[in-house]
Amino acid sequence: MSVRLESVTVTYPDGDGRRTVLDRVDLAVAPGEFVGLTGPSGSGKSTLLAVAGGLLRPDSGRVWIGDTELTGRSTERAAAVRRRSIGIVFQDANLLPSLTAVDQLLFATALRGGRPAQRRERARALLEEVGVAARAGRRPEQLSGGERQRVAIARALMNEPAVLLVDEPTASIDPAQTDAVMRLLAEQTRRHGCALVMVTHDPAAVAACDRVVRMAETGGGRRSA
Repeated sequence: MSVRLESVTVTYPDGDGRRTVLDRVDLAVAPGEFVGLTGPSGSGKSTLLAVAGGLLRPDSGRVWIGDTELTGRSTERAAAVRRRSIGIVFQDANLLPSLTAVDQLLFATALRGGRPAQRRERARALLEEVGVAARAGRRPEQLSGGERQRVAIARALMNEPAVLLVDEPTASIDPAQTDAVMRLLAEQTRRHGCALVMVTHDPAAVAACDRVVRMAETGGGRRSA
């Protein structure tokens, strides 16, 4: 499996007690599999992505990326695994305000090295695939919300990650671009053997998934995916 969560539990402070967001959740996604996560607000979808990406340490349980266990690793080592193996797109594009669209992608590969000409060629090709090639020289404030999100998706794909974690990729994208973005994500999954986990409420996005997992609000008991 490219990504595997085993009996993961996450709680947050809530008044005098703690609120359980993920309750002993199991999830396994194979290389080349495109899995959609759906469910009501508060069911832990985004929290699950954060745990799978090593951004949030669970109260208990284990998280694996390929043969590497993230659970218990230091912040620095978890970050190294993310740079090497994981691409993440959250609802806020989190683009660097001083960089152009193409430079956002090039910066994502800076620590991995490689030939600059090849990196720039891949960056421009990805911007073309997500429909913002004409905006390659624009900074974030010069882009629409949908354009920023598409740049963020392209950036996450730059390192050809083993695992891609995507939170509501079509939330700020024009409906006309939804099919193109879903095709790109599905192609990355199948061509490169990437395991993709996507949170979405969009029926058009769900249709692109190989498997859909519906999460429910925690109410005790074990939940598996």
